[in-house]
Order: sequence, then structure tokens, then C-alpha cells
Amino acid sequence: MSEIRTLEQLAQLYPNEPTKAAITKECDVITPYYRALIETAPFLVIATARDSALDCSPRGDGPGFVDVVDDKTLVIPDRRGNNRLDTLRNVIADPRVGLIFLIPGVSECVRVRGTARITADPDRLAAYSVKGNPPTTLLEVTVERVFFQCARAILRSRLWEADAQVTRDELPTAGMLLEEARGFTHEEALEYDAALPERQQATLY
Repeated sequence: MSEIRTLEQLAQLYPNEPTKAAITKECDVITPYYRALIETAPFLVIATARDSALDCSPRGDGPGFVDVVDDKTLVIPDRRGNNRLDTLRNVIADPRVGLIFLIPGVSECVRVRGTARITADPDRLAAYSVKGNPPTTLLEVTVERVFFQCARAILRSRLWEADAQVTRDELPTAGMLLEEARGFTHEEALEYDAALPERQQATLY
């Protein structure tokens, strides 16, 4: 049974039922406590899908950048990026989304499942402007389920602990990754890395 292909096989490996906490933490609305966590989170990962593609994409801004409109609705501004549009293309094909919110220093994550739609209403976009720049679109998420993820993954990874932080010079740069993928020559990669910090700061919004 090296490859698990049925629910029955899976149940043999995980015979214990979920705990009471694992079941009862799930809500079908954004409660006041979940709202407080979401409004504190400066970072999330959004999962989307369509027939030929799956994607997980990061989103980040100041705490509260995700607008909790009411107990069933979240709005995520789509700021400047690389214009691949993987998330938005997927939402047009399949509105289902999954979100994980991370809060620095907090070991619990918040997980949200729901459906999304894209809006480009100028009046609504203007309300989410930063430094005079509105987002290109808004992703409006209708929440179906919200619950917290227990702390074990964060604790095992030691994600927020100072001595677990990695210095950037220990890892490949963006230019090196582009060169490895044969998208850039070595000279182009060096130029890309040299210009990247200034370009990123100039194009955040």
C-alpha cells in the first residue's frame, strides 16, 4: 500500500477522528474574532484553479489591506504585479478560492474558502487607492467557510523566530533564477539584479 488511492486506504493510516476543536472551529461567517485576525494580517496566499491549471499566489500590503466588508464578504485589492494574471484568469474560469492569512509573530493561520468575482468599478477602485494609485481590479470573495489552522506548522518551521531567519546572500537571486531558466543571459541577469531593488520600490503601487 505504498500509493494511497482510496479513502478506505487513507482511513487505515489515519484512524483517529478529528478532535472537537478541529471540527467546531469552522464557521460559515466571519465572526468578530476572525475579523480581528484578518484585519491584522499583512500577508495572504490565495489558491485558485481551472481545468488546465492550479495556482497559489501571494498578496501583501499593510495590515488591514483586505477589507472585511461584512461577515460574508472580503475585498482584496489587486496591486501592481508581473501581469501574469494567473489568479484572475483562474477566477474567471472557476470562482472557487482558498485563502491563508499569516500574521507575523502569531502562530495560528486563518483559512478561508469561498468564491470570488472580479470588479473594476472606478468608484470602488478609488476607495482602495494607496499613494494616489488605485488598484487595477478588486477581488470580492464571498465567504463559505472560515477557520484557524493550529500552530504546529508555524512552530515546527520556527517561521517567526529571529535565529531562523535566512540572509538573502545565501540563496540564488531573481536574476540567477531567470538565467537558470534560460530566460536571460548572464549579463541580463546581472543587470536585472542591479536594477531590481529600485524598480520594486518605485512600482509597489
